[in-house]
Amino acid sequence: MKGMVCLLVAMALVLAGSVSIAAAQAAGLKKGFYKKSCPQAEDIAQKVVWNHVAGNRELAAKFLRMFFHDCFVRGCDASVLLDSPTNTAEKDAPPNLSLAGFEVIDEVKAALERACPGVVSCADIVALAARDSVSFQYGKKLWEVETGRRDGTTSFLQQAFDEIPAPSSTFDILLANFSGKGLGLQDLVVLSGGHTIGIGNCNLFSSRVFNFTGKNNPTDIDPSLNPPYAKFLQGQCRRNLQDPNDNTTVVPMDPGSSTSFDSHYFVNLKARQGMFTSDATLLTNGRAAALVDKLQDNGVFFDHFKNSIKRMGQIDVLTGASGQIRNKCNVVNS
Repeated sequence: MKGMVCLLVAMALVLAGSVSIAAAQAAGLKKGFYKKSCPQAEDIAQKVVWNHVAGNRELAAKFLRMFFHDCFVRGCDASVLLDSPTNTAEKDAPPNLSLAGFEVIDEVKAALERACPGVVSCADIVALAARDSVSFQYGKKLWEVETGRRDGTTSFLQQAFDEIPAPSSTFDILLANFSGKGLGLQDLVVLSGGHTIGIGNCNLFSSRVFNFTGKNNPTDIDPSLNPPYAKFLQGQCRRNLQDPNDNTTVVPMDPGSSTSFDSHYFVNLKARQGMFTSDATLLTNGRAAALVDKLQDNGVFFDHFKNSIKRMGQIDVLTGASGQIRNKCNVVNS
């Protein structure tokens, strides 16, 4: 018994040490980090991003997803932007093959390098691009972005494959994944609301609408789905009935408003119209389901989202003398 107590104490000390290190790193972030070193940094980034989003509203979902995928693997360090000559970097992992907007990030970086060479990190550019692209439709910043991140120098495909939550994840798996990043149940539910914009590949959810029980009945659907919605998905994903692995067919995650950032995701979810298993599973937990009810209100969702995405933006950040400020976002400095 004494040995077990010692072990538990040791584990607690290790955990406390990890938390204190993470807190110290996050403390290196602050609003207006570039106020003196590059006072126009956020304006420059917003101008470039808004110019592109004006012509392609789907970029908002792309940048929001890029930020999420970056932070969940090695922390918010822009490792998702790094290229690999052997195709073994994070961006080469299956969950990241549908990411887009890298050329816009490069354009923002080039503009910032002209104005303030070697000052603004690619990690901060990713965070700013997520905020600015989503905010475009409202003509104002929906949340404040803490800055001061520095860039990582490594990127591994397998880590992305292991760390990014899968669309087939159950609630317990999702909660464990978020908890491992220092986020809680509320953050899990709130950040899932990002699915109010963007598209989903049929091959990631077709097993819910075709032969769900594996009894060779193509019309057999996941009973947690609203039947009319399931029928809609079947119609959109007919190609996957013949080829379950086909990844060319996509469907809006929030039909009718897939480029509008709002609380409609939670309205859909309450109506059992969550596209992925990872969406529908939020209703299987009492606390999460109660939060889904509250988040159907736009104002409540926005208030919660700005806090949750701030916490996500603090995951394992590099600050101070850690990492580097890359000259180009897709390669580490030589």
